[in-house]
Amino acid sequence: MAPSTKTVLIPIAHGTEPLEAVAMITTLRRGGADVTVASVEAQVGVDACHGIKMVADTLLSDITDSIFDLIVLPGGLPGGETLKNCKPLENMVKKQDTDGRLNAAICCAPALALGTWGLLQGKKATGYPVFMEKLAATCATAVESRVQIDGRIVTSRGPGTTIEFSITLVEQLFGKEKADEVSSILLVRPNPGEEFTFTELNKTEWLFEDTPQILVPIAEDSEETEAIALVDILRRAKANVVIAAIGNSLEVVGSCKAKLVADVLLDEVSEKSFDLIVLPGGNGAQRFASCEKLVNMLKKQAEANKPYGGICKSPVYVFEPNGLLKGKKATTHPRVSNELSDQSHIEDRVVVDGNVITSRAPGTAMEFSLAIVEKFYGREKALQLAKATLV
Repeated sequence: MAPSTKTVLIPIAHGTEPLEAVAMITTLRRGGADVTVASVEAQVGVDACHGIKMVADTLLSDITDSIFDLIVLPGGLPGGETLKNCKPLENMVKKQDTDGRLNAAICCAPALALGTWGLLQGKKATGYPVFMEKLAATCATAVESRVQIDGRIVTSRGPGTTIEFSITLVEQLFGKEKADEVSSILLVRPNPGEEFTFTELNKTEWLFEDTPQILVPIAEDSEETEAIALVDILRRAKANVVIAAIGNSLEVVGSCKAKLVADVLLDEVSEKSFDLIVLPGGNGAQRFASCEKLVNMLKKQAEANKPYGGICKSPVYVFEPNGLLKGKKATTHPRVSNELSDQSHIEDRVVVDGNVITSRAPGTAMEFSLAIVEKFYGREKALQLAKATLV
């Protein structure tokens, strides 16, 4: 395939499923696509599901005459309904189809949008389980594939299938070699759909009163899929999750230039007590390491024998230099795993050692988040969430 830049449109709305949107944005950008995130609302900021705020690059109303190689619709409610009812978006997607370019949708969007607009007639398609009946009424065959390709339309099922879906879209745009390259960086699950597991040593009960209080710090260049997976899954579990920005602005631009919005600045909660402090990775981990307040919070957490965790580069850049992995087994991203002093578990996708939990990459982020759910709420609750999100 020609090396020319491929353009992608991802529309978002109030009530969009943020994990789907962010995983698509970041994976496609890693693949080399020029991704435009466009709000179909009257402003670029949207209130996505689970209390997560996102900021688009532009308004859809400003780019309706633009041509894209791929338009891909995230799910979530009421976001999926809003996309369906957006006439300018419908016109763009229909023209995309007429001109023989790629369209894609996930979760409720295949049934609500593509199906309602008549684009699935004669096609095989998949979607979120509760929308399968509605999907079946709009396409030739509704299938339970995690990702389904039929001609120039690609569909998928839900949050837990989003990275596979996005890798498939990278392959459609750039070819299998590039898709395999991105997949290896993300550490995509080798056995998607199978029951998730994790490695546990020195089993310890994680305690909380009433509701787990969880802090998720974010910084410039934090890995967005890791951050949003944590917040999305833990809030689904009904934990009280606070997103705290390092620095002076609530709006943070992640490692793949997705724009996220924190609930508070870290300074506002640095004296508060949390049942868990858990760090996403990316190059934002280096900013965490240079944040004295955050490092002190983590040290106090360890001294109090309370849980803390990190994924990707955070175990290496934040925990290791500050003695927070002393006597602990851990894992981290392959690119920095040689910097862990104890490398006995670096191939494990998620490692829990007492009150410390670590993981590897965006492709392990949902397993990481579900392992936290299990530690607080038990295996049954974690498996329920895994099923609901199609991990």
